Amino acid sequence: MWRFIPLLEASGKVQMVIDRWLLEQHLSGHPPALRFYTWSPPAISLGYHQHRYPEHWQHLVWQGEKVDLVRRPTGGRAVLHQGDLTYAVVTSGLVGTRVQVYEKICEFLIQGWRSLDIKLQYGTAGRGYINNPNCFDTATGADLVLPDGTKLIGSAQLRQGGAILQHGSIRLHPSAELFTQVFGTESFSSVQLPQNLDIEKIMTALIAAAEDCFGMRLEVQPLSESEWQAILS
Repeated sequence: MWRFIPLLEASGKVQMVIDRWLLEQHLSGHPPALRFYTWSPPAISLGYHQHRYPEHWQHLVWQGEKVDLVRRPTGGRAVLHQGDLTYAVVTSGLVGTRVQVYEKICEFLIQGWRSLDIKLQYGTAGRGYINNPNCFDTATGADLVLPDGTKLIGSAQLRQGGAILQHGSIRLHPSAELFTQVFGTESFSSVQLPQNLDIEKIMTALIAAAEDCFGMRLEVQPLSESEWQAILS
């Protein structure tokens, strides 16, 4: 049995602390976990080892709110979190190379979106990947792209003591205006998804796929008051 934490909207800093806390909980014997969340206010998350980024990112404002700049516990490059849905999986017992483990976890994303009649495939990194600060401007073998090559999901991973945290951003309704403010005019590619797809429908499909792919049952268990105290302390 895995724990499912209901959809949560919070600041990027809080969301990253929760993901890290869930990994520590799993390492101490708690069940694996799956959750989905959104970022409020919008945020740019930096990869754990990403130390170079444009100075203007520290002063961005979007619709009257300052855009947060937060650091993920996972690797990779910068991701703009606005109009997206983020998933997080915390589990253990998966064997193989980093890419093989990515693919084992990503299988539920591929299967879930397939059930919504949207085919995803793994990306292939182009030249300039290493020097590009924008995660969504190139697609590596760990990312999932639409048939037209547009990147839909970018994921990152942290391994610790046999346990794995993998989380990723699913682009749903990104703002071209904000994206351009952050990354410049040449980076944006719009995501064409069916109009009838809302977050609830997407999560329902991904939850069913996760139970199937991981061969488990999810138990809905919101964060308790004492857990919130531990997370925020």
